[in-house]
Amino acid sequence: MGIHAVSVMLEALNRDAQHATIANFIQNELDAEREKVALLHQQGSQQAELLREQGAQQFELLRQQQAAAGGSMHSRRPETLKIDISKYRGVEEDSLLRWFVELDDATRARRIDDGVMQVAFAQSNLAGRAKNWASGLKLHDPYAFESLEVFKSRLRQTFEPPRAEFRA
Repeated sequence: MGIHAVSVMLEALNRDAQHATIANFIQNELDAEREKVALLHQQGSQQAELLREQGAQQFELLRQQQAAAGGSMHSRRPETLKIDISKYRGVEEDSLLRWFVELDDATRARRIDDGVMQVAFAQSNLAGRAKNWASGLKLHDPYAFESLEVFKSRLRQTFEPPRAEFRA
């Protein structure tokens, strides 16, 4: 209905009837808008609840995945055994061959597979002259020992006396 039709209808009524009709129209419009707002509020509440539920489900799924990953990582990680070895000092009383056997046993028991870590572990079990020798080489060349085999070879060349097979 256009504005012209409404004004023609209102002109036919007396002043009190016009006011009552306009008030009734406004009340109907307000009620309709309130219903829309209530419906939107209800839909918003439902959406918020749905989002909360989805968030809780995603959180629980993530927690389960992390627990499964943590459990599988724990089960994949093999047990290690901490074996202490004697310190090699580089003196005549020390058997380099015996120390190498201890070192190899300890690196296997501790599951040290990385070459850099093997060399670091070996160096941590040096003392006295041997420790000073290794530290001096590393000061001049940080890559002096590129592997455990190189480390052992250089240690053998420096500290093992000739024909020392009987010293095992």
